[in-house]
Amino acid sequence: MNTAREYRMAGMMSGTSLDGVDLVLARFMEEEGRWSWDIEKAETRPYTLSWRDRLREAIHLEGRGLIHLHIEYGRYLGDLVRAFLKEEEPPLAVVSHGHTLFHRPDEGYTFQLGEGQTLAVTSGLPVVYDLRTADVAAGGEGAPLVPVGDRHLFRDYALCLNLGGFANISYEEKGRRIAYDLSPANLAMQHVTRPLGKDYDEDGRMGAQGKVDQTLLEALNTLEYYHLPPPRSLGTEWLETRFFPVLDRFRIRPEDKLRTLYEHIAFQIVRQTSAVPPGRMLVTGGGAHNLFLVGLLREKYPGEVVVPDKMIVDFKEALIFAFLGLLRLLSRPNTLASVTGARFDSVAGTLADPYGRLQLFLT
Repeated sequence: MNTAREYRMAGMMSGTSLDGVDLVLARFMEEEGRWSWDIEKAETRPYTLSWRDRLREAIHLEGRGLIHLHIEYGRYLGDLVRAFLKEEEPPLAVVSHGHTLFHRPDEGYTFQLGEGQTLAVTSGLPVVYDLRTADVAAGGEGAPLVPVGDRHLFRDYALCLNLGGFANISYEEKGRRIAYDLSPANLAMQHVTRPLGKDYDEDGRMGAQGKVDQTLLEALNTLEYYHLPPPRSLGTEWLETRFFPVLDRFRIRPEDKLRTLYEHIAFQIVRQTSAVPPGRMLVTGGGAHNLFLVGLLREKYPGEVVVPDKMIVDFKEALIFAFLGLLRLLSRPNTLASVTGARFDSVAGTLADPYGRLQLFLT
């Protein structure tokens, strides 16, 4: 008997690098416990300069201002997904990661901007949001969340590396999914390029013209974070207080600073995965477009480095967040204690369904 089931979901993801909002409409098929998927539509809606500035400065807001922005950003996301899905048959639900402003699991909190009830009312669709809080409440890091999708949707790869604002890795070890943040990635590069009027170093060309500063490289590699055991995760607070002060202390050419950063990132990726048998490493996220960094990684990593097609590179995280929301609707664990260090696997996410459209599905 064929027991295959199919679900259509939309996913939304805003990265810490503030490039814009990634939107995905996807189908997920389950047959005999194995998942497959297909992306029907995907696009990135870039932030206006105004929104980029507001999000960058949001960490400085006091209570009322933060609440107001939380609601306004929820409305903004609702408008985006409504326009994105205008010509499409409505999916089962929208899954919103929101935009991370604060992430301090060591102090028991994490906060993603974008009020979910407002998003649901604005879009006219059920919304799953707030996917990290349950895990933090259970003593976990609340990150990374993508490894659940890596396990089910990208099982043909030995390791899954994401080069977003931060670099993070995911792999199986003795039947358990292991994942953690490795180092800064795009956010560190942008710290160097933005004062020069560039959002990024295209193809890594500027860094390729520089030289490694060994003193800076050693200072970065000896930061305490790199010697902590997983599970562990990084946030912008760590960059501001630990990483950027070291980077800014060195008055060297931007080309040399970028070249040293590339060396640092590639070194940390290879060093921290050295205990895992070499295999096929899937590389996605904005940093996968940096040809020089990927080339360095290929030189240093003993296995195969695979950069997939642009659709997967750019939209894998939004795809997986759509999948995590689906697991939430199915009442299945979507956050792994083996990854986050929580006391138990959790079915995370808050459901906003003001129109009652999921009633039949949930019963």
